[in-house]
Amino acid sequence: MTMSLVQQMITIAMVVLGTMLTRFLPFILFPSGKPTPKYIQYLGKVLPSAVLGLLVIYCFKDVGLLSGSYGIPEFIAVAVVALLHFWRRQMLLSMAGGTIVYMFLVQLVF
Repeated sequence: MTMSLVQQMITIAMVVLGTMLTRFLPFILFPSGKPTPKYIQYLGKVLPSAVLGLLVIYCFKDVGLLSGSYGIPEFIAVAVVALLHFWRRQMLLSMAGGTIVYMFLVQLVF
């Protein structure tokens, strides 16, 4: 099913509006002259760790510890990510290294 020209224009306008709203709303709600509310500062401190925890849980949710490769490639890749991060403190290197090790293990070893 294809959209008509009017539907396409409305869709593009909604995407632009949604993008602009998420970009400009923090500046409207929290102007630079006023202090940032305490609950926003709290969220700024706890949300990064919470998001990282959710990503880890999401990555391990389908790992079968009692079948297949028993989760060995996943845990090796996590160890590589942790070691690379503690060694170099570079997020991109850690993610790329863990991904490469995981794909190597899944494709060629397990």
